[in-house]
Amino acid sequence: MLNMLSKMASGQLSRAEALACSGCRHACHVMLYADTKSQLFGKIPIRHIILMQMRFDGLLGFPGGLVNPAEETLEAGLSRELSEELGVALPMSVEDHVVSCHAPASSPSSSRLITHFYVKKMEEEQIREVERAAASTATDHGQEVLGMVRVPLYTMKGGGGLASFLSHSFIGNARSQLVDSLLRLNLVAPEELHKALVHSVKTHMHTTEDLKAAIALTDARRKRF
Repeated sequence: MLNMLSKMASGQLSRAEALACSGCRHACHVMLYADTKSQLFGKIPIRHIILMQMRFDGLLGFPGGLVNPAEETLEAGLSRELSEELGVALPMSVEDHVVSCHAPASSPSSSRLITHFYVKKMEEEQIREVERAAASTATDHGQEVLGMVRVPLYTMKGGGGLASFLSHSFIGNARSQLVDSLLRLNLVAPEELHKALVHSVKTHMHTTEDLKAAIALTDARRKRF
């Protein structure tokens, strides 16, 4: 896909370059996914299960977190983070690594942060085990992680499904990582994804108007007291 979304907005690094970055912080995240034959309402093919999570800050992201390459390998650090967030020890390998890049400079906290993205395919039952553990035994459940969510890859009448999901707020470059992975792994046809993204922009515009109306309502209420 346009050479990995133009190499993640020109911020892509080789693994060696990333690890050689002096004074940089590192964060590793992974997209866990599986194929499925299940159907929504018995008629809409779900096709694939992709796990993301609702974070403590209200943003959608992939499981993972900060690691320290001076004390552990990227993969060992990611496995540690997954154990805390998912309640399951998932071994990660260099082969699962997809890309390393500078994090978007959206806030001062992202300064000098390099993100390492991984993709790991699993069996459907393994994904279900992860979901069960994440809600029952994970130490971070209800704190740093508010719950696991599945990415709806189907499109319903009116744009429901993938388009609506993509209109939500994502942390850092998580949305770009998701979009690139959908295309690179052929999980969604380019034409279908393009339509979903266009519709999600319209949804976002409508959401903005809703938020403005909510602000006006709270302003009016504040002035009464």
